[in-house]
Amino acid sequence: MSSAPIGIFDSGIGGLTVARTIHELLPNESTIYLGDTARVPYGPKSPETVQRYSREIVDWLSREGVKAVVVACNTATAHALPALRERLAMPVVGVIEPGARAAALTTARGTVGVIGTAGTISSGAYRRALELELPGARIVERACPLFVPLVEEGWLSHPATRAVAEEYLADVRAAGVDVLVLGCTHYPLLKPLIGDVMGCGTVLIDSAYETARELVGVLQHHGIAASPDAVVTHRYVVTDDIERFERVGAVFLGKPLTGVEHVNVEAVVINAP
Repeated sequence: MSSAPIGIFDSGIGGLTVARTIHELLPNESTIYLGDTARVPYGPKSPETVQRYSREIVDWLSREGVKAVVVACNTATAHALPALRERLAMPVVGVIEPGARAAALTTARGTVGVIGTAGTISSGAYRRALELELPGARIVERACPLFVPLVEEGWLSHPATRAVAEEYLADVRAAGVDVLVLGCTHYPLLKPLIGDVMGCGTVLIDSAYETARELVGVLQHHGIAASPDAVVTHRYVVTDDIERFERVGAVFLGKPLTGVEHVNVEAVVINAP
């Protein structure tokens, strides 16, 4: 079982930052990444729809023989994580709890900022997770919807992106947060810019990194970590638009992305409760 791959899924491209960090922290592990590019974005969808999409994806990943699943999508984590954990007889790791735990352990003043997409912020998932980890914390949230298209455009240090960041982060900075959670898998690519805007007094929590780090412990705890001599493979699968995924995804992975496969996950749903 230890040689089986880890399944990673996202509504699109952003979860590749999680995949990239998993590859770096767990170099002996194989992975299968599925981007649901036919139905992105998940943010405006109802919780019931996101849950259905997530079930379809993990059923497909199960058929491919994965040994664990990483939900590399904040919206899917917020709406579907408990149901997926009930559905699957394997570890399931989301991107919200690890980031919240890291923020709670890092803050010195108990004032934590969270930035994310409109859907993630409106779900209240980070607020609930932080309140569990750090009761009484002051939590300052800000939706930053323009960050996603700017990152996908490759404008990581563009003056327009800095102007948007200054606007979005002004209230968060003024609130005196000493920790800022990057609550979207696109945002790690903006860490240098966001860190510069926030100033050296604010620690940035990279949810992609914290998720990968948590996965290390989960695999060890369950005794399913790959052996050092494992043959490593990484598959990338999408539900639509392979060309764009390869082109934009290369920015997220930091290397060329080729050989992407196409799948229709709706056609392989397992009839499970």
